[in-house]
Amino acid sequence: MKEIRASVRRPEFERPLVTVDLVIFSVQDDALKVLLVLRPQDASDPFPGRWALPGGFVDVTKDRSLQDCAVRKLREKTGVVAPYLEQLGSWGDAVRDPRGWSATHAYFSLIHAPKDGTFKEAAGATESQWIAVGEASRKRLAFDHAQILAAAMGRLRSKVEYTSLPAFLLAEPFTLPQLQRTYEVVLGRSLDKSAFRKRMLDAGFLQEAGMSDGTLGRTAMGYRIRNREQAVSFPRMFRTGE
Repeated sequence: MKEIRASVRRPEFERPLVTVDLVIFSVQDDALKVLLVLRPQDASDPFPGRWALPGGFVDVTKDRSLQDCAVRKLREKTGVVAPYLEQLGSWGDAVRDPRGWSATHAYFSLIHAPKDGTFKEAAGATESQWIAVGEASRKRLAFDHAQILAAAMGRLRSKVEYTSLPAFLLAEPFTLPQLQRTYEVVLGRSLDKSAFRKRMLDAGFLQEAGMSDGTLGRTAMGYRIRNREQAVSFPRMFRTGE
């Protein structure tokens, strides 16, 4: 028998605006940076001329899920598919967007800098720029993006203390010194070389990929991530000086 579906009546109330915003991190020039876009100067747009996180409206004709929308927006803004994408949280109220009641679902992403140091220009923005997170956090960002950026930074730095997350900020293959330096950039402090090496190799998330160019023109063993589906958790957090 064919299933008979009753027609579903649409709710008789105004629906909120729904967007996805992206906090895209990358390590460039030995600094942790975030991608910001400059909103158009048109006075009819919310927060004209302000810096903002990249993102946009959910397109019901293209996006079957919030994750699909986040992946699409990331590709539009950077031209790449992120090696790591995680849902951060949701923000919504009647005043965050002057166009009406709105809710945004924020994701944070980690991508490695391309070899030529350039990314695709963000679509729909007058300008896009990679900005050091400290500088970005001091800007008057549009909407509630300052809160979202702060939440993403808190999530990233807390996870870096006990996971392999910084490996997703590196192009493969990478060396252990390069991985350690990436951890130090994100954490904002130095780590002991021998203790770091032991922890990374004992965790079993790396596989050897042959000799690779390292720092200062030296060659060293290169590594790849065994499983790119998720970060590996360590049994304990990093301690200062470890």
